[in-house]
Amino acid sequence: MQQHIKNSIDRFTAISLKEMNSVALMKRTDTKFVISQSQLLPILERVKEHYKVLEINSDRIMSYSSLYFDTTDKKFYHDHHNGKNNRTKVRIRKYIESNLCFLEIKQKNGKGETNKSRRLIQDFETELSKSSLDFISDTTSKAYELAPSLWNDFNRITLVNLKNKERVTIDLNLSYTMDILEKDYDDLVVIEVKQERFDRNSIIVKTLKSFQQHPYSISKYCIGMISLYKDLKYNVFKNKLIKINKISA
Repeated sequence: MQQHIKNSIDRFTAISLKEMNSVALMKRTDTKFVISQSQLLPILERVKEHYKVLEINSDRIMSYSSLYFDTTDKKFYHDHHNGKNNRTKVRIRKYIESNLCFLEIKQKNGKGETNKSRRLIQDFETELSKSSLDFISDTTSKAYELAPSLWNDFNRITLVNLKNKERVTIDLNLSYTMDILEKDYDDLVVIEVKQERFDRNSIIVKTLKSFQQHPYSISKYCIGMISLYKDLKYNVFKNKLIKINKISA
């Protein structure tokens, strides 16, 4: 299946990282969908004339590695689980092919918008440096005591709309680890449509709808947390976990 996906992506026109900067969308609306890898192929075929694919050094399926941070009582996780409108996630993400590493802060407001702030750093910090802690407190206006909570690795395909300000990320081969714990979701695909505001007339949204796929709120961080931490409250996410386990079975 991986080779079929690669073959499909190879038929897209390429866009460079520099060219993609005009669609950075640091303030945006994110809409997610979850499907299986086999369901992805006809969707890619349907949209290939309307999107370019990000290519870096001849690679079109990129490798990402993330280290998430949370408080000792897992505030960021619980804020999401409890439906808090204004919530925060803190992570370090390494973009393997471009060899870049960023400390990233995602803040969601009550309007459904996501503001993403980031700072270039040298590499992963399992103990956050003073400059990183200062960046977090300056961005969030709060002082958190943070520690690593979850490692997450995945592959990503990034599509850029040829006409509209829209990006689509397609995440594959999700895996989670923390200490000796690990969980893989090999067949799960998370599609995220990033727009200034949600547009139902988007080619990718209309295509997904034609395949009976509808927006599905899901957090890769929260899914990873409940997959590894068995003592976390997760009743709100129970049906989501059943759905993704069914896809990955």
